[in-house]
Amino acid sequence: MDRDKGVWAMRVLLAGATGVIGRQLVPQLEAAGHVVIGLARSIRGHMGSTALAVDALDREAVVRAVEENEPDAIVNMLTAIPERINPKRVDDDFEVTNRLRIEGTENLRFAAQRAGVAHFISQSLAFGYEPRGTVLADEKAALWRDPPKPFATVLHGVQRLEATTRAAHGTVLRFGHLYGPGTSFSPEGWFFRELQQGEVPLIGDGRATFSFVHVQDAAAAVVAALAAKAPGVYNIVDDDPAEVREWLPLLAEMMGAPSPKRVSPLLAGFAVGTWGIAFMTRLRGADNTKAKRELNWQPDYPSWRDGFADELAHANIAR
Repeated sequence: MDRDKGVWAMRVLLAGATGVIGRQLVPQLEAAGHVVIGLARSIRGHMGSTALAVDALDREAVVRAVEENEPDAIVNMLTAIPERINPKRVDDDFEVTNRLRIEGTENLRFAAQRAGVAHFISQSLAFGYEPRGTVLADEKAALWRDPPKPFATVLHGVQRLEATTRAAHGTVLRFGHLYGPGTSFSPEGWFFRELQQGEVPLIGDGRATFSFVHVQDAAAAVVAALAAKAPGVYNIVDDDPAEVREWLPLLAEMMGAPSPKRVSPLLAGFAVGTWGIAFMTRLRGADNTKAKRELNWQPDYPSWRDGFADELAHANIAR
């Protein structure tokens, strides 16, 4: 490996190179001097110096890809999340993603161990903590012990992914609610469209706390984790956790959209189910102190307020 721009340049196999984070991550890795080997089910766009069409659920194909390309690090950003998620059927919508998180992660870990790849990083989520008041969750906090049934299989997939990654002495990055290009929280995403049409209500007291992170900052955290080589679990979120009752009306105002109507959980339940209600009323925010201290990571958008404003300004939607 060569030293370039203050970090060790590596050959990085990026699984999920065409995903929301992967598309942001490829150019950031290259800017840091790394050689990117992009792996995805199909080749789309720029995936690095080498683009591989590989099904991550095919263990033999994954092993072959790792052995033939000799990476120094494997970054697991595998997901298959639909553009529009139905909160009543989130378990169905995440069926393939759950398999990727369980089987795909194990295939990558197996290939990494077999090839002697030392650095292993996986994507997790930072909004699966046990709801408990307004205290932000650090990485030692317990995950949701009895989540709403539609979310239970999703959380199980996350737990399996994290266990596999930690068994490989790898790094788990728990990302907050992603916003920015390609996400549902973008001017082109379904959430913004429905908010613009007045179809996103404020459910109950709106006390769920969201910890957002821009996709560019999420990608930057992966680059920082490669440089830090610090195994463990890290919350990757911005500095400004906010309850739904604060950020949802403000976002609608920034967009020039109708002010969200307030509906009772009972009424909302018919449309969004138990997970949709919990998503808007019970989620716990996350603390990013450990990532900033141990990964030397700082978000370019410390607050979703500035990040959303920037996204809207570029899309010419803001007032």
